[in-house]
Amino acid sequence: MTELLNTPVTAIILAVTVIISFMAFNNQELIQKLMFNPYAVKHNQEKWRFLSHGFIHGDTMHLLVNMYVFYNFGTIVESTIINIMGKTNGEILFVVLYMGAIIFAPILAYKKHQDNPGYNSLGASGATSAVLIVFMLMYPSAPLQLLFLPIPLPAIVFGLLFFVYESYMNKRGRTGVAHDAHLLGALFGMVFLLLVHPQSYLDLLTYIGGVFG
Repeated sequence: MTELLNTPVTAIILAVTVIISFMAFNNQELIQKLMFNPYAVKHNQEKWRFLSHGFIHGDTMHLLVNMYVFYNFGTIVESTIINIMGKTNGEILFVVLYMGAIIFAPILAYKKHQDNPGYNSLGASGATSAVLIVFMLMYPSAPLQLLFLPIPLPAIVFGLLFFVYESYMNKRGRTGVAHDAHLLGALFGMVFLLLVHPQSYLDLLTYIGGVFG
């Protein structure tokens, strides 16, 4: 029990997500029950789908990418929040960040497709986007490297590229990816950080001022 209490929340969320996702890979009935379907939410009052869709994925690669991003940045964000807010409050707030982003991410899809029984989405991309953006705002100068660029970029630049890319792909449409959920998840992360630790934004302005000063 003591070991479980000392286990990072990031690792627990990751393990639960992997287990449920693998259970759903070969269980179409479970996928249909948990995926985000706005029509079912509205007409059948299946509101749990706002949260449950974040714990299943379309395939192994989808799961691997989301959990890789989540683990690498989530562990840092979690430990940072704990250092600021204390262990118990920090862990609770990290759960709020992750779960809140899952719930918030499909809101636009719900408004747009609530009368469309054929629309479905699944995956933790909204939550991982939230965690990623919080990391970038907390550590704007941290070097991150994109696969197609030979040199690392400051995290804040990576964040700007994230919004440009996701906005473009969302307007383009027909990609089979819920880019609107990525954007809303990131937006949730930004608001979360503003409420929990507004000093991060002041530090970000100081960093930007130092770059251009």
